[in-house]
Amino acid sequence: MPELKKCLIANRGEIAVRIIRACKEVGIATVAVYSEADARAKHVRLADVAVPIGEASPTASYLNIAQLIAVAQDTNCDCVHPGYGFLSESEAFARAVMDAGRVWVGPAPETIALMGVKTEARARMQNAGVPLVPGFQPDNADTVTDDDFISAAETIGYPLMVKAAGGGGGKGIRVVDDPSTLKDALASARREAQNAFGDARVFLEKYIEHARHIEVQIIADTHGNTLHLYERECSTQRRHQKIIEESPSPLLDDATRRAICDSAVTAAEAVGYVNAGTVEFIATPAGDFYFLEMNTRLQVEHPVTEMVTGVDLVQAQFAVAGGQALPFTQAEIAQHGHAIECRIYAEDAHNNFLPAIGTVHRFSPPEGAGIRMDSGLQSGDDITIHYDPMIGKLITHGRTRDDAINRMRYALQAMVLLGTTTNVDFLLALLETDAFLNGTVDTGFVDAHLHSLLPDASELPDVALLAAALHDLHMQNTTTRAIVGDSDGDVYSPWARTDTFRL
Repeated sequence: MPELKKCLIANRGEIAVRIIRACKEVGIATVAVYSEADARAKHVRLADVAVPIGEASPTASYLNIAQLIAVAQDTNCDCVHPGYGFLSESEAFARAVMDAGRVWVGPAPETIALMGVKTEARARMQNAGVPLVPGFQPDNADTVTDDDFISAAETIGYPLMVKAAGGGGGKGIRVVDDPSTLKDALASARREAQNAFGDARVFLEKYIEHARHIEVQIIADTHGNTLHLYERECSTQRRHQKIIEESPSPLLDDATRRAICDSAVTAAEAVGYVNAGTVEFIATPAGDFYFLEMNTRLQVEHPVTEMVTGVDLVQAQFAVAGGQALPFTQAEIAQHGHAIECRIYAEDAHNNFLPAIGTVHRFSPPEGAGIRMDSGLQSGDDITIHYDPMIGKLITHGRTRDDAINRMRYALQAMVLLGTTTNVDFLLALLETDAFLNGTVDTGFVDAHLHSLLPDASELPDVALLAAALHDLHMQNTTTRAIVGDSDGDVYSPWARTDTFRL
């Protein structure tokens, strides 16, 4: 296979910036795409070539397969990297890239399709001997009845989960404690699954109380090498959405770590996996673990693995896609120190975590030894309604877990971001809890303790109250300009009057 020379990055934001950096370091030219909303975006400025692809709507731009393929052809790209999100796990996009004579930087379309249906993935893992959560997945969704689910639930035992067969991201999931509510949970999960994924199929899994979320990074080449790069723990979640990730997991001892990593390799080999992926497990407080799903793409939290192993996963992806053998063996991969990643969002924790759109007037990421900030944001950018409001990922590394936590506290406090509300204070509060400090956070911890993690306004320090007062003063001045028709009046700005705001 020829050496890869030019890559279309079919994504935006911080992951596009991350891929551009990896490409520059190995001499691959980059082509970025951008919607109307991203014309001034950081990834557009950093790429060698940038091509507009349509309106701000994701459907009209970053999800438009035909348009993306046309750009790849017109700019003579020999490969396409999908990043994560958008079309990264689209079997159709992967096939379209390959049919157009380009290299897909990811697993085969057949693997994406297989792992995209959780019931089929469970069946394949069961045949391979990978541990599974007790559950029920009907062989024929067209003939199965609610009575079949009720009968299976009695065997599995409560509490249990109704889960969408063809989705992810926390959608189509219902936890059922009472048998009398199972029928309603099935109907509700099916509706959400149909709306989110176009697939109403559901299955049952035993609900693991006080569960821990452990995932293993794997990578495989076309020369028969399938390796793991150890685990990440992602138990700090809100409504099934990850907030903080770390490696190594504070739950696992050495023997359990070896077992779960070996199971991940077995899972990857069972489906002939090639390129980078993640095998996710649910674990009990005692350390028993069960297969959850496989993500057939790069993960948002991949920097945690990079920090503790020293492996650049994006560069490894390009090497594998270019037909090379992995440049390291399993014995050469080790965990060094401890890394933590916090996801920084433009959102208002006191307002049900709603996105906080507006203009970022100043953004100054923290710097220093053991600190990494992956972001596609720069001063003057807008947080819009069109895309996920993640500002970026802040990652710290230390010799020990305590070192990494202390460095994260410092980095969060040192970051300057003016013009929009963020979840930084919420993250700091999480880092201070006894459960996080002791490494005992489970997947239900944040939702169960949410109120205590949101400080009352009366408890805010004087400097925060002063900042709020200045905010009010500035808002009054800006509102006055907007009322008289000043061209600088921006209804999407956090300083604008709420009664002028329209979506």
